[in-house]
Amino acid sequence: MGFLRVLVERRSLMYQMVRRDFETRFVGSAAGWLWTIIHPLVLLVSWVFVFQYCMKIKPPEGAGDSYTLYLFCGYLPWLLFQETVQRSAGSLLDQANLITKTVFPSEIIPVTIYLSSLASHAIAVALGVLMVRFMAGHFSVVIVLLPFYALLLGLFAVGIGWIVASLQVYLRDTAQVVVVALVGWFWMTPIFIDEQSFPEGARFLVHWNPMAYVVNGYRRLMLPGAGLPPAGDLILLAAIALAVFCAGGIVFRHLKRGFADVL
Repeated sequence: MGFLRVLVERRSLMYQMVRRDFETRFVGSAAGWLWTIIHPLVLLVSWVFVFQYCMKIKPPEGAGDSYTLYLFCGYLPWLLFQETVQRSAGSLLDQANLITKTVFPSEIIPVTIYLSSLASHAIAVALGVLMVRFMAGHFSVVIVLLPFYALLLGLFAVGIGWIVASLQVYLRDTAQVVVVALVGWFWMTPIFIDEQSFPEGARFLVHWNPMAYVVNGYRRLMLPGAGLPPAGDLILLAAIALAVFCAGGIVFRHLKRGFADVL
């Protein structure tokens, strides 16, 4: 498809934009990129205090001994997904000068947002792996499969990012709808609770939720005793991610024709 060719041809430009985006977020900051470690570390410490020492919540069966690690490992992919989609929604408006005044491949903007967020995500995952090693005494080589899940997550998130970014150009309420939708989506994803805790009549929401398969995949690869993710779940996730990525690209290329006039 044409949008895939654009991504390949513009990889140098994407690299420059990813670098600029990552650096811009920390410009003027004394700690700089260290905030990408501080934020998840503070989050993890807070959850240890609240859930492990104050509320003494036990993790679901087969999830290891620490509810905090169970929660943290499930929250990591959601943060990457949420940041990619939410930032993509308003990204074309933020780059309106480039889109209207130059021959600029606007489809790379949501991709660069994902790649920039992925850098922070990689640091947070490394921190999570260390915490699992020291708090649960677990480390397994199957963790090398995490980048594959991150790739599928990226295809899915960029596909949605293309759709919401292009709609935001024409319907300026789209970004607000995305924020509301992500709140509901978050609670339909087994992050704080496992699938068995959902009412039986609502479990179909989890079965058809691609993020549930990503979250469960991260947990299985990072936590002790969970085993490898089922092959069927991985195939279903890959099929959905590719379908959404292609659909998002088609929608974006169709709506892109009017960007310059509307912006």
